[in-house]
Amino acid sequence: ILADEHTMYSLASISKPFTATGLMTLVEAGKIDLDRPINDYLGDAKLNARVGDAKDATVRRVANHTSGLPLHYHFFYPDEPWKKPSMDETILRYGNLIVAPGEKYEYSNLGFGVIDYVLQRTSGESYSDFMREAVFEPLGLTHTSVNVGPGLEKFQAQRYTDDGSPILFYDFDHVGGSALYSSAHDLVRFGMFHLKDHLADQKQILSDAAIDETHRSTVSFPPAGGYSIGWREDDRPDGYHTVTHSGSMLGVYTYLLLVPSEDIAVVVLSNCGHFARTETYDEIMKALLPKWKKTEPEADEQPGKFQPDAALLGTWKGTLHTYQSDLPLTLQILDFGEVHAKLGDQLVSLVNDVGFKDGYLSGQMLGDLGTEDVNRHRPYQLYLSLKLRGNVLNGGISALSSDRERDYYALTHWTELKKQ
Repeated sequence: ILADEHTMYSLASISKPFTATGLMTLVEAGKIDLDRPINDYLGDAKLNARVGDAKDATVRRVANHTSGLPLHYHFFYPDEPWKKPSMDETILRYGNLIVAPGEKYEYSNLGFGVIDYVLQRTSGESYSDFMREAVFEPLGLTHTSVNVGPGLEKFQAQRYTDDGSPILFYDFDHVGGSALYSSAHDLVRFGMFHLKDHLADQKQILSDAAIDETHRSTVSFPPAGGYSIGWREDDRPDGYHTVTHSGSMLGVYTYLLLVPSEDIAVVVLSNCGHFARTETYDEIMKALLPKWKKTEPEADEQPGKFQPDAALLGTWKGTLHTYQSDLPLTLQILDFGEVHAKLGDQLVSLVNDVGFKDGYLSGQMLGDLGTEDVNRHRPYQLYLSLKLRGNVLNGGISALSSDRERDYYALTHWTELKKQ
């Protein structure tokens, strides 16, 4: 169908600034404190600190991806027998803080799934009802909803694979991080609210001070960037300060860019993967701001041959924990760079693409975790991210599975090994 300014596109992670805006309305109402433990707002299912103290996993740290929660996504399709679990069940299975809160930035969809659950529990409404009443309607966003709201189906842009095949509608266990739909028109209006333009037909659901707090970076990225409450900030080489968020998943490639000093909001929406979104917003920005410089892509690091640090050499034994069982795991790190892994009573596996950076051992291997969640789709790969802490290696091992037509999951499991 012909797209126009009211066509509703799947946003993927641009959902996070919306969820953050809803969160800040409850902060201003005095119902949520950003610097209290997020567990204070949860029920019987709490985040579990495997390292550090769960009390340090504040609402703010969950919102800026420094709580210690790991990589996570979990997709569900209507033609499959597996249904989305309750948020309590998801927290019990995967709500492990695998690094100490505040220790490391780790982008986690699960964190914003937990935040949307906190919004539900605090407001007494469903996430979709709360967001409609607290954010969408007051800001005049008539073509914005959690998933595709009733009566809006005719505005929906179908998601497609790169070869043009339609993708079956999917849902997540991290709705607040991924599930919103919106139009170009509504997204620009949302951007204008965050630019503090005070449109006459928008209610000021947040004070200017609260908007500033939402945008204030509390974690830094070199050379001149950071992440705040659901937004990324950057001081660009051309002198412009930007507030942004992107979105990317199967059949979705999106971008929302704000330049506060120039009162500019730019939106790029695509219903297929790997669309040239960066080139598109660069062309728009160059037309608006002659000083704007082309956005240089972040360079991909090409790993060289793994040369193990002396502290890594030897045999490490311990346990990979799943929500169903504990699996014995042994890593043998050899002086010529090979790493061998034995999981339970399975065959020894070679760990590929091994690296060691900033104290983290990374790599990928084969292995069977045996849980119902990972067994719903095969094959999957196991990805290691283990922190060296003296004679201990601990952190996460993530099972990832996807194919050309569907993303399935990235599910991270707490792992701890001791040097023998």
